[in-house]
Amino acid sequence: MEKIKMTTPLVEMDGDEMTRILWKMIKEELLLPFVDLKTEYYDLGLEYRNETNDQVTIDSANATKKYGVAVKCATITPNAARVDEYHLKEMWKSPNGTIRAILDGTVFRAPIIVKGIEPYVRNWKKPITIARHAYGDVYKATELKIPEAGKCELVYTKENGEEVRELIHAFDGAGIVQGMHNTEKSIRSFARSCFSFALDQKQDLWFGSKDTISKKYDHTFKDIFQEVFDTEYKEQFETAGISYMYTLIDDIVARVIRSEGGYIWACKNYDGDVMSDMLATAFGSLSMMTSVLVSPDGVYEYEAAHGTVQRHYYNYQKGIETSTNPIATIFAWTGALRKRGELDKIDALCKFANQLEKACLMTIESGKMTKDLAIISTLEEVAALNSREFIAEIRRNLEQILEG
Repeated sequence: MEKIKMTTPLVEMDGDEMTRILWKMIKEELLLPFVDLKTEYYDLGLEYRNETNDQVTIDSANATKKYGVAVKCATITPNAARVDEYHLKEMWKSPNGTIRAILDGTVFRAPIIVKGIEPYVRNWKKPITIARHAYGDVYKATELKIPEAGKCELVYTKENGEEVRELIHAFDGAGIVQGMHNTEKSIRSFARSCFSFALDQKQDLWFGSKDTISKKYDHTFKDIFQEVFDTEYKEQFETAGISYMYTLIDDIVARVIRSEGGYIWACKNYDGDVMSDMLATAFGSLSMMTSVLVSPDGVYEYEAAHGTVQRHYYNYQKGIETSTNPIATIFAWTGALRKRGELDKIDALCKFANQLEKACLMTIESGKMTKDLAIISTLEEVAALNSREFIAEIRRNLEQILEG
C-alpha cells in the first residue's frame, strides 16, 4: 500500500531506558511501513539533556507551541542515584514539569479498556478520565528543616516594600515546614482546559478540593472554576447536555467508587498524580493508560502515563528479552497522529491511528499479550509474549485490518 502522507510535522521527543527501545521498535514495525512520517526530532534522553544543560527540553516545548502537536517518550527525572549513574552536571528537573510549565497545560489521563482485563471495581463500565493541574502546589514548593525552637512565618512583600505576615507555627523544637504556591492565571488556564476538554469529549466534569479546611488556597480553586464556568461555559454545557459539579474531594472519591465511569475528574496537581495511578491500577495496568497534555490555546502533547521501565532496561542490556508492555506508548503515537490528521484534515491519518489502536486491542483480546497483562487477564487461553513478539503480532493484525 502507498504510505500515508503528512503535511505538518509532529514534534517527536525521544526518551530513556526501556521505553526508548520500545519507541524505536514501534516506529520501525508499526509506523514507518505505513506512514511517511514527518517529525521534528528532539532527543530528551538524559545524556543529551545533560549535554545541552536541559536546553533541548525547552526547545522541544517551544517547538510544540509552534506545530501544535507532540508525542513524547517516557523520560528519567533524575535523583541522587541517577546523578552518579549518568555523571550529570546537576540534578535536572523533570522534563514533564518543564514542558507543562511552558505549555501552561492540563494533563488528561484515561484507561484503555480491553476485553479480558477487567477493572478491580466491578461496577466501572466506562473509562474515567483524570484531568490533572500541571503547575504549582507541592511540585513547586520550598521546604525548610527547622533545627530547633523558633518562629516560622509566611511573609509577602508588596512592590512598595510593605509586608504582610502570617504565623505558620511557633516551634518548641525541631520540625519541618513547606511553602506552596499557585497563580490565578494558571488556575484559570486549568479550568478552561477542563471545560473545553469536557465539551470536546461530551462528558460531565467533576472537580473536588478541600475548601472546608483550606479556606483560602483550595477555596480559590473552587471560586475560579465556578466563575469561569458561569461566565464562559455554562450555556455551552447546557447545549451539549453535560454538567459541571463541584464537591469536596473526599465526596468525589466516594462517588467515583460507586459510579460506572464515563466522566472527567479534575484534580489539583498532587491529587491528580496519585489518583491517576490509582485509577490506572484499578482499571488493570499503568501501561494501559493514555495521557495527553492540553493547553488552553489548543496545543497537544501525547505520552505514556508510566515511567521508563528501568528494571526491564537493565535486563535488556544483559541480552535478556523483556516482556515490556508498549500499548501506552503506541497510543501516544496514535493520539498524536489522529490529532495531526484532524488539524490538517488528513482523514487517512486519522483512520490509520484508529486502525492501529484496533489492532492492539484485537491482539490482546485474542489472548496474546505481555506478561503484565497475562497475569491479570480473565481470558481462558493466554500467551505471554516478549515485547518483540507482541509488536509483531500487532503488526500482523494491523496488516489484516488494512487489507480490509
